[in-house]
This record gives sequence, structure tokens and C-alpha cells, in this order.
Amino acid sequence: MRNNSIFKQILLVASIVLFVSCDKDYNVIGDGLIGENHFTLKDSTFSVVAYNEKITPIQSNNLPINALGIYDNPAFGKTTANFATQLILAAEDPVIGANPVIDSVYIEVPYFVDATQTKALTAGGNSYVLDSIYGKSLAKIKLSIFESGLYMRDKDPVGGFQEAQKYFTDQNTDFENLKKGTRLNDDANKAQNDEFFYNPAQRNLTTTDAAGKKTNVYSTPAMRLKLNSQFFTDKIINAPAGKLTTNEIFKEYFKGLYFKVEQSGTDPGSLAMINFTKGTITINYKEDLSTTVGTVVTVTRVPKSIVLNLSGNQKDKVNTVSLLEQSNTNANYSNATGNPDRVLGDEKLYLKGGEGSLAVIELFDKTDLIGYDKDGNLTGPNGVSDQLDIIRKKGWLINQASLLFNIDASSMANSYEPERVYLYDFTNSRITLDYYSYSGKITRDATSQKRGVSYKVNLTNHIRSLVKHKDSTNIKLGIVVTENIEIPDFYKLRTPTAFLSKAPKASVMNPLGTVLYGGKSSVPDSKRLKLEIYYTKPN
Repeated sequence: MRNNSIFKQILLVASIVLFVSCDKDYNVIGDGLIGENHFTLKDSTFSVVAYNEKITPIQSNNLPINALGIYDNPAFGKTTANFATQLILAAEDPVIGANPVIDSVYIEVPYFVDATQTKALTAGGNSYVLDSIYGKSLAKIKLSIFESGLYMRDKDPVGGFQEAQKYFTDQNTDFENLKKGTRLNDDANKAQNDEFFYNPAQRNLTTTDAAGKKTNVYSTPAMRLKLNSQFFTDKIINAPAGKLTTNEIFKEYFKGLYFKVEQSGTDPGSLAMINFTKGTITINYKEDLSTTVGTVVTVTRVPKSIVLNLSGNQKDKVNTVSLLEQSNTNANYSNATGNPDRVLGDEKLYLKGGEGSLAVIELFDKTDLIGYDKDGNLTGPNGVSDQLDIIRKKGWLINQASLLFNIDASSMANSYEPERVYLYDFTNSRITLDYYSYSGKITRDATSQKRGVSYKVNLTNHIRSLVKHKDSTNIKLGIVVTENIEIPDFYKLRTPTAFLSKAPKASVMNPLGTVLYGGKSSVPDSKRLKLEIYYTKPN
């Protein structure tokens, strides 16, 4: 335990107040400073036991966004991300006229763009920089889209269809074995399939009106692939009677799409996070329109379209699943997650999204030799850390508590770094009292590369509760990378282990990882994970 100088304490209090006023992400840090005599503010650090846990195949259906592509992360290994989705008719029971002939079929799914880097072009439209793309710029992958042969149920038949059906990260083989026919994106242009890449160019659609005037319509970058017209002629235009009547029937008839990615030659590939719910398939066709004037019948060809959505609505649900295959695993990562030290803790903590890994945090020393009764008299062991017992006995008033995770820069030198980590109640699989402070954002260095230095996680209310309420349990905490801090839900492992049965849903969504220093005594003091508490002694 160490106490700061009076001068340092004054600066600390001032900085906490300023920090709170400027950063909403840490909106509860430093609140409730006790009294006006800030010279009594103390600073103490405590050792932490932290160790790795492997996330085995985990539930990955119906995520808000999904990965598609290949990303070889030097610190962890290669992830190949496939995807499967159901489809629904934008308008049920479409009326298809006489002699319909398809002109074209396109699937279009918009990409995420970095709005801060969008620039207007003098020729029209904008130039864009894609967001959430990982890997070499413009790297190619082999992309194949198949008709899916696996029907994705809404309800699980085990238990009498009472629970929602779950699909898992390791079910790629199921979709691969049941895919139908040849790939649908079979255009001669290899950029549509064998040499597909995430293209940041805007889409420029030229339209011509009845007077022959041409107009350019620009839109943001998207995956826009031409699909096989004959397939959709057979499947949609010439569908058997009744198969397009309702989406419930349609989903059983047309089970959906399976997106399969493979390496394109020797190209390393890249991986994108995509919001497939914005996707559509548009079937453009022409049919006969007959008009009668007197006894004269005139037949003209008119353009029509049928739209299939990759998203559901209040009436019709669309099921999806993220299918993640891991290979070329980094040996250090494999060893750390395969042989965690759950007693003394691990030197390095490997946090990886998807079918990845997390770290478990145990606060305060495990020594339990003393305790206190309700009158404050010293007793024997009571199942509570002696450090926590002493803090409770002294009646510390907690001003701020946090964990500072230092990043292993050498391990992460050639990897993309997640923007945020998420600390949660590991024991009960739920949020902590400090969840809404939304802490855990990465701190980067001042160099041009802006590499990550650390993540700071707020624990103020959690520690306050532990100190104030003597019946509070010193639970284990978990920490993961997160794609969206505002998603607190948990997903189940396909096969629970003795140590882990659930992990945060937002971690499953994130394709990245980070390597942090743990709290083991062998870690250099300047890098070691510690619990830091600022407190005020009661008068």
C-alpha cells in the first residue's frame, strides 16, 4: 500500500473533476467526493489474479452485424468467416404477368464507411474510405454464394419448441454439406467471385428518361453482385403454385443463402464487418401488358421487379448465423488459453472475439486468516479476503476505483487493435454496477501510428458496494473485446465447460483481439495489472 504526497493528491482531485466534466464515457468516475478536505484522499493499489479462458464454439445466430472474409491475425491466427441467412419477400404473393423474362438479378449489401473521410468529387458524388475492413487493402478473396439447403427454424424442437433455435460458430460444415447446386454469383467478371475484394468506389447508376435525358445517381460503396438469372427464373418466376403466398411458406421453399469464402490464390485476403440486414436481392424482369381499345388488342413489354430482403420485420423473422473457422493458430495464444493458471494467474491475457477467448479477474488477495464480527471484534477466517475485511473495518469512502490493462505492444505490433474492452460479472453472466460508465476505451500513443497503450476500466460503484455491504460477494469478473458496448446480452457455448458456459454477445461479433499484461508477480511492475483505489478516510 502506498500514499501520495499532498501535492499529488491535490492534482489528482482536480484532474478527476475535470475528467468527469469532459468525458461522458467516464461519467461516474470521481462522483461523490467526500467533504471539502481533499487532503485526506489516499491512493492504494492491490494485486489482481487474472487468467485466460478459451471460448469454444459459441452461439452466433442473429447478430446485428456479421464478419465475412479472411483475416490472419499474427497474435492469434487465421479466421475464415462465412455467413448464412434466410430471405423473405418484400411483398408477399407477387402477381407475375404473362411471358415474364428476367433482365437481371443483383444482390446489394452496403458497406460501412468512415464518414470523417468522405470527400466530394468535382465530377460528381464522393470518394469514400471503408470502415471495419481488416487485412491488406483491396486484398482479394474467393467469394461464392449458394442456395442454402439447411432450413433455419425459429424454435428449438428439443423441449417442445419452447425456446428459440440456436446456431453456432462451428456449423459451417452443416451448411457446406447441404448447399445446393453451383454458385449463384457466376458472372464472367472475376471481381464478382474468384477475385472479389471490398471496393471503396461509389456506385454510379445512369438512368435515361423518356426524352432521352441521362441522369447519374450516386450511392455509397456496396457489395453488388450479379446473380444467375436462370436460377431465379426457376425458383421465383416459375415457382410452384402457393410457394410465394406467405413468407412462412417461402422460407421453407427457399431456405436462404450461404456465403462461402476461400483464399484467392496467394492473396492473404481481408475481412469486413457487414450489416447484412440492409441487403436486398432485386429481380428485374419484363412481362406482357395487354390493352384493348375497341377490338384492337395491343401488347407491350413492361418492366417489373421482385425484391427479396435479407432482414425480417415484425411479422416475418429472418434467421442468420456467423460461421467462423479458426486455423494457423499462434502457439503462444494456444498455450495460454489451453493451460491457464487459475491459482496464480497468467502473465499474458489473450482477449479474442468470435470463437476466441476472455480473461477472468479475481480482486484482492486470497489470504483469509482474519475476520470481524458485527461489533468489529477480530475473529477467525470468514471466507472474505483479509484485504477487503480491513478496508471494510476502516470504513473507506471510495472515490474512484479502476483496473488499468497495459497492452503487450510487441505481441500486437502487426495486428488491428479493438477500440474497447468490456468488463462484466463473470460469476453471474450479467453487467456490473459500473456498466453505464461505458469505460474500457483504448488509449493510444502520440506517434503517427497511434498504437494502443492501455485500456482503463471503471470499477468505482462495484468496489463501493463491496465495501459498504458486508454481505456482498466478491464475484469473479470477466473481460472481453466488444464490438458494441451497448449490447449487454450473453450467448451460450455449444458445449459448456467446467469453467465457462456463456460469453458476451458483443464479443462474438468482434473479429479482433488484444494481448494484455496480467497481474502475476513475474510481470514487470510498470506493466502489471493492478486494482487502484482512491479513497477518503472517514473523520
